Amino acid sequence: MEKEILVTRSSMPDLEEYVEEIRGLWDSHWLTNMGEKHNALERGLKEYLQIPNISLFSNGHMALELVIQAMGFPEGGEVITTPFTFASTTHAIVRNGLKPVFCDISEDTYTMDASKIEELITDKTCAIIPVHVYGNVCDVEKIEEIAHKNHLKVIYDAAHAFGISYKGRGIGNYGDAAMFSFHATKVYNTIEGGAVCFRDEQLGKRLNQLKNFGIEDEEHVSGVGANAKMNEFQAAMGLCNLRHIDVEISKRKNVYERYMKNLNTIPGITLPHEQCDVKPNFAYFPVVIDDEYGYSRDYIHQSLAKKGIHARKYFYPLTSTYECYATDNSATNTPIALRISKQVLTLPIYADLQLEDVDRICNIIRDSVEQ
Repeated sequence: MEKEILVTRSSMPDLEEYVEEIRGLWDSHWLTNMGEKHNALERGLKEYLQIPNISLFSNGHMALELVIQAMGFPEGGEVITTPFTFASTTHAIVRNGLKPVFCDISEDTYTMDASKIEELITDKTCAIIPVHVYGNVCDVEKIEEIAHKNHLKVIYDAAHAFGISYKGRGIGNYGDAAMFSFHATKVYNTIEGGAVCFRDEQLGKRLNQLKNFGIEDEEHVSGVGANAKMNEFQAAMGLCNLRHIDVEISKRKNVYERYMKNLNTIPGITLPHEQCDVKPNFAYFPVVIDDEYGYSRDYIHQSLAKKGIHARKYFYPLTSTYECYATDNSATNTPIALRISKQVLTLPIYADLQLEDVDRICNIIRDSVEQ
């Protein structure tokens, strides 16, 4: 049997580089609580992402959950979001005592369809949480216009969008805040980890308290917080990976372009669309398979799996159809998201994926339709 290919593989520095990065921890014994590595990574990320402020977290979910909490929305408030996302987005809203209101997505980018937001706004709406899906950028200008008109906060789930810029600005500059995930499966990782980018320095102070149990100082705890601090070993991995991120993205681009070349003539397969004014990060390679192809998405998924190639039905199912949410929501209210969720397949993509392996994957997809 040929070698297995996973949908992604974590980028890691040379072992020697990481060992050298963490060596000083054996002298300092400072392993967490905003140490030297943590602070150095914050500085490095602010520069790389072209953002004014950043707060690091143990993972992206806690970053999102706590920035929602930090905004101080009223209990029972409504948040307009997308069902075409990972579970974390919806869970973070609900765990803050808020109600997700699901907006349909765009056919081209799979991000929230901004033209459908205003019809969902009620007197209970307090925020919009769009998602930059697969590294595709939301309609940030239209969303900002709607939010300003209706006095709403905007928090972007930018888990897929590390290193992306739009019109020359780092994507973390848009909205009132933006959350990045540094999970091991992402373009850039700190093993686990995440961050919130923000403009309002008062929000930053609130975030730093919430991720440290709500502690204000040695004698005062001003609110109910969590323990969501990034530790020094995570930060050290982040410092190493940040040195190599441009090379990693360049390698991913080569894989992405090989897929595009191999698959662009196959009927019934919709390939990713290039976005105007966007500097991409090549985070994912989603294909949407329709009836013209002759086989279903699930058939291709199974055909690849039989050959040891593990693509992913991502995002499927919609979060609005989860057992914990389905009672209060109907997926038929977001018909485009529902259809795409049943047709989309993300193919393996990572920096070290060999081009001959990309060819092998594409040949299986091509052979199926030819047969």
